[in-house]
Amino acid sequence: MATFLYKLGRLAFRRRRYVALIWVALLALAGFGAASASTATSSSFSIPGTEAQRAFDLLDERFPGGSADGATARVVFKAPENEKVTGSANKAEIQEIVGELKSGSDQVASVADPFAAKAVSQDGSTAYISVSYKVSSMELTDGTREALEDAGEAAQSSGMTVEIGGDALQVMPETGATEIIGVAIAAVVLVITFGSLIAAGLPLLTALIGVGIGVSLITALANVLDLGSTTSTLAMMIGLAVGIDYALFIVSRYRAELAEGREREEAVGRAVGTAGSAVVFAGLTVVIALVGLAVVNIPMLSKMGFAAAGTVAIAVLIALTLVPALLGFAGKRVMGRKARKAAEAENKPEAKPNMGTRWARFVLRKPVWVLLAGVIGLGAIAVPAASLEMGLPDDGSQPKSTTQRQAYDMLSDGFGPGFNGPLLVVVDTKGSSDGKTAVDQVSQEIEGIGHVAAVTPAVFNKAGDAATITVIPEDRPSSVETEDVVHAIRDAGAGIKSDTGAEVLVTGATAMNIDFSQKMNDALLPYLALVVGLAFLLLMVVFRSLLVPLKAALGFLLSVVAALGAVVAVFQWGWLASLFGVEQTGPIMSMMPIFMVGVVFGLAMDYEVFLVTRMREAYVHGETPGQAIVTGFRHGARVVTAAAVIMMAVFAGFIGSSESMIKMIGFSLAIAVFFDAFVVRMAIVPAVLALLGRRAWWLPRWLDRVLPNVDVEGEGLRKELTDGPADGGGERELVRV
Repeated sequence: MATFLYKLGRLAFRRRRYVALIWVALLALAGFGAASASTATSSSFSIPGTEAQRAFDLLDERFPGGSADGATARVVFKAPENEKVTGSANKAEIQEIVGELKSGSDQVASVADPFAAKAVSQDGSTAYISVSYKVSSMELTDGTREALEDAGEAAQSSGMTVEIGGDALQVMPETGATEIIGVAIAAVVLVITFGSLIAAGLPLLTALIGVGIGVSLITALANVLDLGSTTSTLAMMIGLAVGIDYALFIVSRYRAELAEGREREEAVGRAVGTAGSAVVFAGLTVVIALVGLAVVNIPMLSKMGFAAAGTVAIAVLIALTLVPALLGFAGKRVMGRKARKAAEAENKPEAKPNMGTRWARFVLRKPVWVLLAGVIGLGAIAVPAASLEMGLPDDGSQPKSTTQRQAYDMLSDGFGPGFNGPLLVVVDTKGSSDGKTAVDQVSQEIEGIGHVAAVTPAVFNKAGDAATITVIPEDRPSSVETEDVVHAIRDAGAGIKSDTGAEVLVTGATAMNIDFSQKMNDALLPYLALVVGLAFLLLMVVFRSLLVPLKAALGFLLSVVAALGAVVAVFQWGWLASLFGVEQTGPIMSMMPIFMVGVVFGLAMDYEVFLVTRMREAYVHGETPGQAIVTGFRHGARVVTAAAVIMMAVFAGFIGSSESMIKMIGFSLAIAVFFDAFVVRMAIVPAVLALLGRRAWWLPRWLDRVLPNVDVEGEGLRKELTDGPADGGGERELVRV
């Protein structure tokens, strides 16, 4: 591996003009494809194998044209004080808006008059118009959304308060400003780390090229592969973070090789051969974690994982080819004056130890105390994770200033919290001898269930072999009581099927969220086993050890549980909520645990591979285990610290998003990287290695013979370079590459 990458790095350095042109051409082609592709809609959201999904499929089959999974909106009206919406003027205004909504767009499937649909509160203060669309919320045109917003504005002139809820107004949050903040912080960190604008700008430039290619390809293929716009957000977030980090590792090693007096081409070759090997395996762990999301068997999540994994693969290829090519253009200017002086001083025997060296020596003196402090500290932060409640965000989690949240609150005040999350019960009477009697029995059973506010009369399809019943719970959609209502209806449905032959299915947004959360819970352990198991095998090949990969996996699990505890404390309990702009606490997004496992595991292994590879390299070349730890920190601590700060900055930039889901993802990833990089990798890992000593690098002989030797630490490369000068044999081999 190291030898091949050494040759690849030198080849890219020599043919730098061609390499740069190839990547620029790829960026241009991807950009052209994205510009010429039709606008992305949304990835069709389905949860195979769940009751809610089976109900949706049945609705599409038995109620054709009903747009069961189409977007919905509720235009909520509240009369001025001492007036009622049933007053003649207010009623006329609302009915006029009903007509405007019907004719406002050809994407509208139906508009329900609140006075005919009995959508008026008992005190007459509040009413709402229900609007159904033929397509999903992300497929609605701007004209359709504008017609919906204009209808609300027209009614306000009459003195009524008008707010609009539902998913029809949901659009992907704009995150451009937050990304710029993250990149700006990354630039500052790089300048401080390298002391050279050229060295700092190179990782940023290559990362942006990689993300540009990846996101453009996703945009170009969005309609063909049914990719949603959330896919590009995840790919951008991860691609930007790893792209900067991987280039940072290569550039840092190149500067170290230059500082030792090597020629530029030789320095590039050695940098790609050693740090590049770490980049390859770090990238593989990220790809494994992202591709492994397919285990959950939710198509949307699988596509997000595959797309983000593709962006990571592009980042790895750029680090191995474009970075050495650009280093060829930069020359020795990649070393600032201060950096050159610092490197010269560091290479002197009497040089003052850097911060990484001093920290490593401290850990070697107090390994037990450092280990206990790290484990107990993360363990304490992880305690709130035991109180984790999961669900999917609805309009009730929106900022209070938004029209969606105000409409949600108005409905809760006028009708009760359950009106924001009605359940749709679908009864399949095809296998029943008396369908009407079976449906009546279903309605009676539901009315007898606790925490049910209302049950609407059943509506049959034209064929008479299926019916729908709308159930209004008493409690808010994300409450435990509403979840109990769903389970109670399903339990009652099992008895009804055995008695009458009619199948009862519960669906709707609330039931779909419950099924989604359950599916994520069921998939967490298999996903953990797959991802951690494969990464364990990969790290065992890299480090030629059993205990080092085991320690890496356990440390990762500790940091993820601690990060989950922090997320619960902020977003569920409300601790420091105002500091992070959290206006509404509530259940944690149900995909958060498995999402954190997938993303953070891959990213955390970056630091493990880069830091411990330098230790392994030093140990293989004859240093004692303690000396190897110090050497690894002397060369790697500064770079890993910079990489972690950059990744945290990129993720933390998303905390500023107005969308609670994006805010939660940004916070969770940023805090998880902090815990993993600074507590686990920089404290717990060296403490454990110090306590294990030579046993850390032990591997049974039979396993050593079975495992492939990938030479990540560059032992074979160093031997080859020692036996024959790079100017001779090395060049002849390069010609054959």
